[in-house]
Order: sequence, then structure tokens, then C-alpha cells
Amino acid sequence: MSSKFPDEWRKLYEEILNCRKCRLHANRKNPVPGEGSFNADILIIGEAPGRREDEEGRPFVGAAGKLLTELLNSIGLSRERDVYITNVVKCRPPGNRDPKDDEVQACTPYLLRQIAMLKPKIIITLGNHAGKRVFSLAGLSWDSVMRRRGKAYEGVIEGIKLTMIPTLHPASALYNPRLRSVLERDFKLIGKYVDTLIKGISKEAERKTPKRGSLLDFIKG
Repeated sequence: MSSKFPDEWRKLYEEILNCRKCRLHANRKNPVPGEGSFNADILIIGEAPGRREDEEGRPFVGAAGKLLTELLNSIGLSRERDVYITNVVKCRPPGNRDPKDDEVQACTPYLLRQIAMLKPKIIITLGNHAGKRVFSLAGLSWDSVMRRRGKAYEGVIEGIKLTMIPTLHPASALYNPRLRSVLERDFKLIGKYVDTLIKGISKEAERKTPKRGSLLDFIKG
């Protein structure tokens, strides 16, 4: 096992690797626990792994992942150093269908543990399912991502006070290029909150050793 994984994260990855809590385990190649810095102040939550993610055991590695990386870079954030990325469910739904409610419920304890371990200052939700789940955990109402995007919301999850910023899933801009400008505007908003909530107090955080871990790193370690 890789020494780059803190013990609490190693235990979580092992549990996800061996998880059989819902039907999604039956057809997966690899579960996708998450990836990024274990010291990150920013947690990005998507919906579910896709085909490429299922093959590699890493989140957002396809075209949508490339766009996400570009959007992060546009506001001065490094995917490896500044954020941790995961999904509401850790296994790919067959045919990339939407995750079902019972699948989301089965996977939610893993997400809650990730939030509790990271203690992020900002959560960015990508798409309708991620926004709905995170808002529910914070006790906030949700209608749709298009109605909720473009604003920041305060909430508490696992005793941690958070700023939550919902936006579209990057894949939506691949299907409809006109939505890219919406994503870009939302990430400019995210950048303002990063400057206010994190960069103003991040001199010490910048000296932390970056830690990056994917499921494949964990297995090979």
C-alpha cells in the first residue's frame, strides 16, 4: 500500500474497493473513490463515474475531465494540489444512466466520510444529482441546477460550515457548447470565493506537501 495515503484514507479506499452495498458493483471494472490533495480546502463532487473513469479507477479522466481541468486552471487552481475530486456514487451506472435513489443512499456514507476527513471550506457540485445530494445533506431545498447555479450558499455538513457553489456538469458543455460560457461565468464566481475564503489565509496551506492519490496508485502502492 502506498505511503502517500494517510491511514484514514487508506481504510476508506479499501472499503470502497470491496463494496457490495448496491447493484452497481456487479458490472464495474473499478470503483472510483476520488483523487486529489488530502489537504484540499476545495471539494468537487460530480454525479458518477463514466466509461473511462470505470476503466482507470480515477474521476473525470475523459473529455469532461479535461474541460474541468481547464476551468480550474483558468482561476489559478491546480487539480493535483488544490482540490479533491469525487462523485456522489463511486461505481459506474450501466450505460451511464442516472444513479438511482437507493444507490445514492448506499454510497452517501462514503461521501460524508470524505467531507469529514477533508473539512473543506468550499464544495463545488457538478450537475443536478450532485447538487441535490449535497443540498439535502446540508438541509437545504433543491429544485434544479439551472435555478441554483450562479450563487453561493452557506450550510453545515458533518458539523463543518461550508460554502457550496453549484454549477453544471462539464459534460453538459460538450453536448451543448453554448453552455460553456455559463460554466466559465460560474468558475469566475468560484474564483472570487477562493480568493476570499482560501487564498487570503492560504500561505500556510501552500507550504503543505501536495498529496495526490488515485485508486490505481493505492493498489499499486
